[in-house]
Amino acid sequence: MIKSTIWLINLVGYRVPVDRRRSPDASERKRDPERTRALLLEAAVAEFGAKGYAATRTSDIAARAGVNKQLISYYFGGKEGLYKEVATSWHDSAAEMADTGQPLEKVLAGFVHTTLTDHGRLWAWSNLAGDSPPTDEAFLRTQVDLLRERQDAGELPADLDPGFLLLALMAAAAAPLTLRHTARQITGEDPATPEFATRYAEQLAALVRHLSGSD
Repeated sequence: MIKSTIWLINLVGYRVPVDRRRSPDASERKRDPERTRALLLEAAVAEFGAKGYAATRTSDIAARAGVNKQLISYYFGGKEGLYKEVATSWHDSAAEMADTGQPLEKVLAGFVHTTLTDHGRLWAWSNLAGDSPPTDEAFLRTQVDLLRERQDAGELPADLDPGFLLLALMAAAAAPLTLRHTARQITGEDPATPEFATRYAEQLAALVRHLSGSD
C-alpha cells in the first residue's frame, strides 16, 4: 500500500522537470566543499525523513541546502550515493551510542530519543516502504556481536539469542515513532515529545535491569 501511494504521488503529484542548468563551475566546487557536503547531508536527512527515499527529489534537497542541484552528483554521485552517505553517518553515530563501555539501559535511552529526529523517521521509512537502496549490513552484525559480549560479561541472560534480542530491543526503542498512534491511545500522552521519550526510556531501562537480574 505504501509503495503504491508513493508511486501515485510520484506519478501524479510531482512532475519531474528536465534540468538544463549548467554544471557547477570550479569556483563553486572549491568554495567550501566540506560545508557544502555538510549542508547537503543535513538537508538530505530532513527530506528523506519527511518523505522516504522514493518520493524525495534531489531538487528539494538542493533547495533546502541552498546549493546547486548538480553538486549532489558531484559530491555523492547522485541521490542513491547521497542516501548511502547519510546511512553511513548514522551508523557511525549509532555505533558510538551502542558502545559496550556504557550500560545497555543508557544505550536504549539514546536510541529512544532518536525517534524524535529526522534520522529516526528515515529509518522508519526505510523499513516500512522498503524502497531505499541497500546499506552496509556490517553495522547490524556488529551490534549482534556487542550484545553477545554483554551476555558473556553477565549483563544479559545467556539463554537469549543475541540476534532476536537485538531485533526486540530495536523494535521497543522505536515504538514511540512506529506505533505513535497506539502509544498515544495507551498512555494518553504525546509520544512525539522529549518528556515521553525520557519516561519511556526509563521503563525500558527497568525492563533491561530485570533481564539482567540487577534489580
